[in-house]
Amino acid sequence: MTLRIRLISSSLAALGLALVVVGSASRSSGAARDDSSQLSESAGMEVSIPIVDGKPRAKVIDYARLDQRLRQLAGEQAMVGLAVGIVENGEIRFLKGYGETVAGSGDPVTPETVFRWASLSKGVAGDMIAKLATEGQLSLDAPVGEYSYSLRLPGGYERVATIGDLLSHRLGLFSHANDSKLEDGEDPHVLRNTLAGLNAICPPGQCHAYQNVAFDAASDVVETVTRMPYQQAVVERLFRPLGMRSASLTREGLEGAKSWARPHQGGKHSKPVPVTESYYRVPAAGGVNSSIKDLAIWLTAQMGKDRDVLALAALDHVREARVNTPGELGRMRKFRERLHSAQYGLGWRIYDYAGHRIIGHRGGVTGYRSLILYDPDRKTGVVALWNSATNQPGGLEFEVMDMLYGLPARDWLAVGDDDAVDVDGGTA
Repeated sequence: MTLRIRLISSSLAALGLALVVVGSASRSSGAARDDSSQLSESAGMEVSIPIVDGKPRAKVIDYARLDQRLRQLAGEQAMVGLAVGIVENGEIRFLKGYGETVAGSGDPVTPETVFRWASLSKGVAGDMIAKLATEGQLSLDAPVGEYSYSLRLPGGYERVATIGDLLSHRLGLFSHANDSKLEDGEDPHVLRNTLAGLNAICPPGQCHAYQNVAFDAASDVVETVTRMPYQQAVVERLFRPLGMRSASLTREGLEGAKSWARPHQGGKHSKPVPVTESYYRVPAAGGVNSSIKDLAIWLTAQMGKDRDVLALAALDHVREARVNTPGELGRMRKFRERLHSAQYGLGWRIYDYAGHRIIGHRGGVTGYRSLILYDPDRKTGVVALWNSATNQPGGLEFEVMDMLYGLPARDWLAVGDDDAVDVDGGTA
């Protein structure tokens, strides 16, 4: 695949590297993905019409305006560092870092800077298990207790709840069961076993309540089938074949990166806080790290870019809406003008946005936030990683969707509106 690169901004030292990737030649399936060797730097900006499925499709994302908006956002006091990637028509067309890896350090965030994904990791677990299902190694309808050696549910429901129920948070538990104990340092395997002593709020498959400790029984499932540690299976069967060189699922993988963003609970005038270990111990729920470049590669895989790694049948499994999540609409009430429904698949959220079906997730652990959102039909979407507790960058995903659908622009980022800044220290 031949790529031609043009830089959106010349302020590289302060703002990091911005790439607009132009090109449409298909890459043969089966080869490990490593586009970095083909990237070159040049001044200016080039616009072209890519070929998608044999048909020309014009660019609709206004990258210059987007970059201006992101530079404004990066200047907000609540921000420290930010990395953003855009995939349009199935190709990575924008990668850029803003701000700093450590507040006040002058060390810039670049497309190679590694952050934590937090709950975007749940989509990895969903994809991994859907991949095993399409390869005939398990059934999504099998009782999760047949594969998980640590999960015990009230009333012996682990013999009733399916793997699909596990991945769509339909186990009959109350929301975030035992998360506080996980954060206090208790062993997640023990905590999953003690879930049997809780009161069920519904039979499995009948209601949705978001989980982390229980959801990580997905790692048991993968380990039982592949006979290797979850982290190893994900790296060998997903990340490495996709060419995601920076992606890992351990604290050492984060802190050992050449460039990594330190977590902050405050903004530009704050000091970094320690990297927390808790959610690395539930890797299927919140353990992934990577650069924005690799998260963008992951996004293209969700669009069917690498069908030898993630078959369309697996993607169809994870994107199938299995339960309505009206509580999500309440949490996203700022966007209700256009956000009409919310559902959950297998580690992925499904929304109706202005009549369009879009897929994504958000994430948060101490000092980090993340998002991924895309339109599977138009093969266009956005990813972002940042190292502070503000939720303000969350509006980015809908500013990109508005460009995609030609909708009137809204200030979803609320740049300059101090009253709109929402800081949340919890997990998503």
